[in-house]
Amino acid sequence: MPLPTVILPGYFASASEYRDLEQSLQQLGIAATTVPIRQQDWFPTLGGRSVVPILRKIDQAVKQQLEKHNTSQINLIGHSAGGWIARIYLGEKPYTIHGDVSDDSVGLWNAHSYISTLVTLGTPHMSQERWTKRNLDFVNDNYPGAFHQDVNYICVAGKAIYGKRRLGSWLAYNSYKLTCGEGNCWGDGITPIPAAHLAGATNITIDEVLHSPRRKGIWYGSPEVREAWVKCLG
Repeated sequence: MPLPTVILPGYFASASEYRDLEQSLQQLGIAATTVPIRQQDWFPTLGGRSVVPILRKIDQAVKQQLEKHNTSQINLIGHSAGGWIARIYLGEKPYTIHGDVSDDSVGLWNAHSYISTLVTLGTPHMSQERWTKRNLDFVNDNYPGAFHQDVNYICVAGKAIYGKRRLGSWLAYNSYKLTCGEGNCWGDGITPIPAAHLAGATNITIDEVLHSPRRKGIWYGSPEVREAWVKCLG
């Protein structure tokens, strides 16, 4: 019997955008739910500020599923920024770099014992962009790679658009360059492949996969794609 699974939306995305993914997992016999985030819940995090408001919502959703299903562990799926925010949630180090919580705040981190498998979908696990670099430096300095040995890390990248400084791929080029420092590379149109993978994780790259469910075309949660990573869930 697959473990219950919690989906964490990407940056500035709402839970409603992941309803199809949630329902498709349920049809496979996986008790899936999405962290009930609304777009306005991201407002306090703008400009590279603290993601504590999101951590609170993750913890509430995880604890509800643990209690509801009388289990000691769940799976966590993080799309885009949701993947690196999930890594903060798993880690032991107090996330106090923004001064908005105390070292002994309960339920905002040190949750790796609750998580069997962490799947990250198109997550930028690094950044050169000044607004996000502080948060991601905290993650990577404290929890490099597939840090927790008791967690199964699955990192999924899309190979759909090659970044070039020309019409049609300029957005991808700029996004890749701001993320990994190199614009001329493959990625999902937002996250370059090198940034979507972690050392020590099970790293998967899927052709023709675009970053977001908002765009036309195939994304990480599309039926023809998800089999590649759903089979890795505990």
